[in-house]
Order: sequence, then structure tokens, then C-alpha cells
Amino acid sequence: MTSPAPAAEPLLSEARSPVPLGRTPVTRRLGASMPTWPLIATKHLELRKRRGLMITVAVMIIGPTVLVMGLRLAFHLFDPAHNGPAGDPAVFAALANLMAEFGFIVAAVVGAAAATTDLNDGVFRYLVITGRSRLALYLARIPAGLAILLPALAIAFTMLCLVTAYESVPQPNSVSVSNISVPPYLDQAQLQTWIHQHPRQAAQAFGPGLIVPGLGPLPPGAKPSVATDYANYIGSEDQQFEPAANEMFKIGLWLSLEVGIGFLVGLGLGSLTGQRTLSTILLIGLEIIVTPIFARTPIPYFLDGQRLDVGVAMDQLRPAGLAPTGGGPFGGRGSLGIPPMPTWAMILVIVGWIVVWSVLGAWRMMTRDT
Repeated sequence: MTSPAPAAEPLLSEARSPVPLGRTPVTRRLGASMPTWPLIATKHLELRKRRGLMITVAVMIIGPTVLVMGLRLAFHLFDPAHNGPAGDPAVFAALANLMAEFGFIVAAVVGAAAATTDLNDGVFRYLVITGRSRLALYLARIPAGLAILLPALAIAFTMLCLVTAYESVPQPNSVSVSNISVPPYLDQAQLQTWIHQHPRQAAQAFGPGLIVPGLGPLPPGAKPSVATDYANYIGSEDQQFEPAANEMFKIGLWLSLEVGIGFLVGLGLGSLTGQRTLSTILLIGLEIIVTPIFARTPIPYFLDGQRLDVGVAMDQLRPAGLAPTGGGPFGGRGSLGIPPMPTWAMILVIVGWIVVWSVLGAWRMMTRDT
């Protein structure tokens, strides 16, 4: 008896193909370059287990707000006759600016640590041997590090906003400028109208160089507009009134951007140099030495070079509630002592620092010898 003929084998050429149906080699490579959740969680756990790093984050980001606001609340609670309410617009601005300075430095430290821990621990070659994409290894560090920094920043800033909003002094009915009462919440056109209607009070509040129609010829050195006086008015208003909810929201976004830039630059520089200490020292010097000089003092024939500093661009973007002087876009008036750059140039500088350092860091990790 002859055995039955074997059934025809189905066509499986597509299934046996090295490229799955519906996917091209390009999409496979892109998918392999994206970090997976276990890879991100592992890197996050690795950073979180470094107690010294976590203590530094807590002390420098959360510590100042908890210490200052906690003491002000305690003093007001036990001796309200001699200590006013804990919330104060000037204290809010001072702590938020300090949070930005310390936040950038701490973020740079965390970024440099995230970029160099595998190298310093001697495990980078084993990660590469497993076949993981080097780009995925680099990209996994970004959400892992930000997941540590942004919650700490949110805790500190939320406490600052709550104390300022609910434990602040009663809001005044007018803005005091050189002991002259000016109506609050005026825009520049409204302030100019008030100046025209109250020339004597305006001269006492804003100085003798004021332009007021009907008062005769302009004296030498007279100001060509009310822009300077409006900046002084807004500065006094910011110091005497607590920030509105929308202003607090803008300040929170600006602080998050400041911390994010510090982390990404620290990560890129740390990956490029392979040295955590060197990268940290360079970025601390940039934040506390180079940026203040570039932002305050015009250097002849080097103004455009000063504007390439990301700290100068972030100072120009600083929200109104944190910058009582100067001028800038997006509601911020900056704290610059140099002429502000155009808005498009400011955005280009900020985006350029993020992109360039991220690309350099990723390129170095992808070409590093194991």
C-alpha cells in the first residue's frame, strides 16, 4: 500500500523572511534605538540608590524652601506680634530665583552622574555586549534623571506657592512708588494716562526727567518715553503684590525648563568627556561665574558671543514675578544688563543648547570604545 502523498507545504516565505511583515529595516532600527521601560526603570533605580546624590538633590532643591518657610511659619505662630505672615512676595521671588540657581547646578550634577556611572563602575562594556542599542542606553538616562529632579522641584515650588498664597500679608490697594500711591495693575498706556492726569505726583514718584505734555520744553537728559518708569512701576508692584496664579504657573514652567536644560547639558557633557567631576566643575563655573558676567556687563565687540550663553537667554526669559527690572518677551522682563536679543534668537539659543549637547553626548556614547 502506498503512503498518502504529503500535504502541500504552505507558502511561508514571508514568515521566514528576516524582516517581519509590515516592518522595514529602518523601522526596526528605530524601534531598537528607543529605550524600553525596563531599561529606564533600571537606570532610575541605579541613580536613586546613590544616597549621596539623592541627599544633594533634596538639600539643594527642597531644603532652602523648607528651611526658610518653616522658620517663617514657626516665628509667626509663636510670636505673631513681632513676626508677620510667612508669605511675602519678596521672599517668594528670592526663593524661586535661588531654586533656579541651585536647580541648574544639581541637575548638571545628576546629568553628569547619569552619563558616567556605567563607565566608572566598569559595566558599560557588559551593557554593550548584551546587544542593547547604545542610543537606547543614552536616551534611557533622560527620563530616568528627570523623574528624580522634577518631582523634587515640584515639591519645593508647590510649598512655596501655597505658603505665599495662603499665609501672605493682605494685598495693598495701591502701588507705592517712592512713597507715592499709584493705582495697581496698570498697563503702560494706562500708566501714561495717569502720569498726564497727575503730573506732580508722577514727578515725585518717577523722577524729574519725566515727559509730561504741557509742562514746557524737555530738560536735558529727559526720558523719551514712559518705558523706564513703567519698568520701575512693575518692579514695585511685583515686590508688593503676591504673584497671581497664572504668573506662578509660568514661573513653575520656567523653573522646569531651567532644570531640564541643566540636566541635558550635564548629561551631554558628561558623556562627551567621560568625567563626572570635570563636567560638574565646568557647569558650576558657567552658572555662577560666566553667566552673571555675560548677563550684566556688555563686552565690547563680543555682545553676540555673550548672547550665545544659555544662561543669558534664560535670564531674558525669566518671568515677570522674578525679574523686577529690564525688558523681555513672554511676559518676562529679564534681569539683563545688556541689550536683549530678539525673541527668535533667544529661542534658538535655548533649543540649540538642548539639541547640540544631546547630539554630542549620544554620538560619543555610540562611538566610545568598550
